[in-house]
Amino acid sequence: FMKQRQAIPFGAATSYVHLEKLCEGSCATVYKGISRINSQLVALKVIKLEAEEGVPFTAIREASLLKCLKHANIILLHDIIQTKETLTFVFEYMHTDLAQYMAQHPGGLHYCNVMLFMFQLLRGLAYIHQQHILHRDLKPQNLLISCLGELKLADFGLARAQSIPRQTYSSEVVTLWYRPPDVLLGATVYSSDIDIWSAGCIFVEMIQGQPIFAATSGTHEQLEKIWAV
Repeated sequence: FMKQRQAIPFGAATSYVHLEKLCEGSCATVYKGISRINSQLVALKVIKLEAEEGVPFTAIREASLLKCLKHANIILLHDIIQTKETLTFVFEYMHTDLAQYMAQHPGGLHYCNVMLFMFQLLRGLAYIHQQHILHRDLKPQNLLISCLGELKLADFGLARAQSIPRQTYSSEVVTLWYRPPDVLLGATVYSSDIDIWSAGCIFVEMIQGQPIFAATSGTHEQLEKIWAV
């Protein structure tokens, strides 16, 4: 199931049908959809455009990076469709995400599944790091899983191309529970290790069934939980 698939041809808003809403955030709504061309299921990420602000920078960044990334463990972007009111990303459809999968299997995953998912996570990370890209927002919700057990990195809105020589980046990245201590302390110079820390946290979470560092009150408590280990 690791075979790479090619993008399918879309081209217009009429090429697909919305089937059901999957989730809704502050900036975008994700729908399950189907292609009118070949009846293949897709995920439609619909971003509302503000008249004054235009296309969000995170959307531009995600689109530009995903158009260049082609790998079995990276979510496949089929097409981008823009209207006056919305920008729609058409992705391959994935059955669930790692957060939902772990919620359905409380107490920790079977070691075979942990190895399967961790191998694919690290393989996807190795690929984007070889392309000098940092994901910067790894968490179970951003790791999508197909009905065949394929795991794919998704949501590249905070991802950045790594410059040589290194430049400073924002320290306001990565969801708190998966953020490394140096970034929690305000570091703005970092490399692929920011993603490796997050992957390690996810690895432990798959084994024990709950986040290893789950602060509820902010950065200070998060650091205390890390230092206590």
